[in-house]
Amino acid sequence: MKIAKIIAWVALIAFVVIQFFPVDSNQSETLPQTDFMLVNNVPATVKKSLQVSCYDCHSNNTQYPWYNKMQPIAWFLEGHIKEGKEELNFSEWGNLSERRKTSKLRSIIKQIESREMPMNSYTLIHKEAQFSEAEAQRVIVYIEKLKDSITN
Repeated sequence: MKIAKIIAWVALIAFVVIQFFPVDSNQSETLPQTDFMLVNNVPATVKKSLQVSCYDCHSNNTQYPWYNKMQPIAWFLEGHIKEGKEELNFSEWGNLSERRKTSKLRSIIKQIESREMPMNSYTLIHKEAQFSEAEAQRVIVYIEKLKDSITN
């Protein structure tokens, strides 16, 4: 029983100590001219779907939940955001070559169709981020048209 108390105290102290190691937040006050929404003529319904389902992890402006200041949760969130932005950053869309844009658009379509994105770990907490069948189809149709306009 004494060992369990010691372990509990050590765990509590470790939990308090790690709170003093914050992460950088992924928030910006400005919308860059290279942002996907500004570069492309995105319909309002598709724009809303992308912002709700994709932009938290794939842009330079994350809308953080209330629990994002608590470690180790903040480290977990920042890891996902960093990985998401490395794969696709909608804020930097205008800087991509046409070839790279086409590749990213194909990937977006594939991942929405296979329900890989948005990630289950994200939609578990953010139910509004799940694409309905109609939303998924609207986004896919728009992305297909955009891809076709780039390749032609």
